[in-house]
Amino acid sequence: MSYESNPILDKLPKHLKQFIKPQNYEEYTAINQAVWRYVMRKNVDYLSQVAHSSYVDGLKMTGISIDHIPNMYGMNRILKEIGWAAVAVDGFIPPSAFMEFQAYNVLVIASDIRQLENIEYTPAPDIIHEGAGHAPIIANPEYAEYLRRFGEIGCKAISSAKDYELYDAVRHLSIIKEANGTPQEEIDKAEKHIEYLQENMGEPSEMALIRNLHWWTVEYGLIGTVDNPKIYGAGLLSSIGESAWCMTDQVKKLPYSIEAAHTEFDITKPQPQLFVTPDFAFLSQVLEDFANTMALRTGGLSSVKKLIASHALGTLELSTGLQISGEFHNVIEHEGKPIYIQTKGPTALAYRDKELVGHSTAYHAEGFGSPIGKLKGINIAIEDMYPRDLKAYNIYEGEQVSLEFEGGVKVEGTIITGTRNLMGKIILITFKDCTVTHNGEVLFQPEWGLYDMAVGQQVVSGYNGPADLNSFNLITHQLTETTIKPKEDPRRTQLEQYYQQIREYREGTNTTISRNKVFQAIKQEYPEDWLLSVELYELAKKSNDHDFQVEILAHLEQVKRNNPKVGHLIDDGIALVDAPLVS
Repeated sequence: MSYESNPILDKLPKHLKQFIKPQNYEEYTAINQAVWRYVMRKNVDYLSQVAHSSYVDGLKMTGISIDHIPNMYGMNRILKEIGWAAVAVDGFIPPSAFMEFQAYNVLVIASDIRQLENIEYTPAPDIIHEGAGHAPIIANPEYAEYLRRFGEIGCKAISSAKDYELYDAVRHLSIIKEANGTPQEEIDKAEKHIEYLQENMGEPSEMALIRNLHWWTVEYGLIGTVDNPKIYGAGLLSSIGESAWCMTDQVKKLPYSIEAAHTEFDITKPQPQLFVTPDFAFLSQVLEDFANTMALRTGGLSSVKKLIASHALGTLELSTGLQISGEFHNVIEHEGKPIYIQTKGPTALAYRDKELVGHSTAYHAEGFGSPIGKLKGINIAIEDMYPRDLKAYNIYEGEQVSLEFEGGVKVEGTIITGTRNLMGKIILITFKDCTVTHNGEVLFQPEWGLYDMAVGQQVVSGYNGPADLNSFNLITHQLTETTIKPKEDPRRTQLEQYYQQIREYREGTNTTISRNKVFQAIKQEYPEDWLLSVELYELAKKSNDHDFQVEILAHLEQVKRNNPKVGHLIDDGIALVDAPLVS
């Protein structure tokens, strides 16, 4: 096992555990730690004024330090007190898996940290975004329940094939944008590809819509009133650029509603508008309203068509409770209803999320097809027939029957047996020597073996994934590409050593280091670096070394002249030192 488990993580199914990777805390450099410290000092200073009160309280409750990148094991010891846990993953993982982790009260944390060059914002998920953004807010019980429920509903949302393509494109962009030395033209190309995909998605899938809700709440949500909102979205809490920008009049504030599901977002740009929820309970209300529109709750023909369009493993549940899990590829419809459904490849049948004995993917390896609905000219549905009714219509063991369904599907063969659910209703009928046709087209023929006919008057639910997680091998996740680690570079290694020396001096583990020597080396060898000089200024201020402060400020003014883009970062760092945090 590549991670330290606990009772919450023990409950994760195997297919989610495949995404977990070790945090490898020792790989964080002193520069990484300085980036974390700068962002957190600036965030806490600013966010204590504009974030929801749960944020600052949550930082304390979740054990997230301003001075050190959080250690996942330490976080888990504290998170368990509020019934949650955290795991490390490699960058973006598929949206359905991300949400399913939430359903198990597990926070997914991309363990990489943004480069110093991307200190204000990165499209890549990183430990600042996940650890400092998501974790503190889940200390609020109402919000934590919203997050869990969102995961529970969201992982059942049906995707389209284009969603998977967009996920791969966004993951690719996030990786190359955080990698050292990626040519700008490669980044531009990746961004244009995402723009093209976003403009050509067609009818948005359920997953696309619920991801919009996730974006405008969990990632970029505001709370309170439109005139006086507070921040709670992790994307804003972890971006020192956007957390300030979003509070200006240049960003439109709208009352949160289900309309947010139809408002798209662009991950590569600052958001032009944000949604404001009056309180956390209202988030759950909108989520339930959205869930009422999903195939999960509506069923019917549209749920079958959504699953066919997904080209992925999904489940249809019939009115008897029988669940058919597989890749759906065909439906015959009549008067707006599905009258025959067909899967291709391995399929499993289940009842109440437990596979029916004898109906595994090994048995239904080539697919499964069945009529749905009522028999023609008979008012009572098969599932509602009592034993006497079944005998009256010859639906009985050993009888040779011809069953014609509304819409024209005909099943002719000899009944071997029936399978009942816990309530005594017939949910499956098995035939031998069976032929299934629809308007002359043969759908099943005797030489194919026994025919299992699902019993169900209607499709009541359709959702992503299998009914019984054990029916399929779901441990198939292959990353198309992994996050790119910085290459060993002697110049970079030397800079990291200077950062490490100053870190050790500040923390009192090595006070023999000459700060002035380090500063002179930085000026000489790394004239473009600014963050270490800000840290040296902080130490000079603490020791009342006025001359050293003046010298550092003069150097930082030169850095600003040479690179105006970092000017506001330097100014903010100095302002933090001159007006330190009140603990």
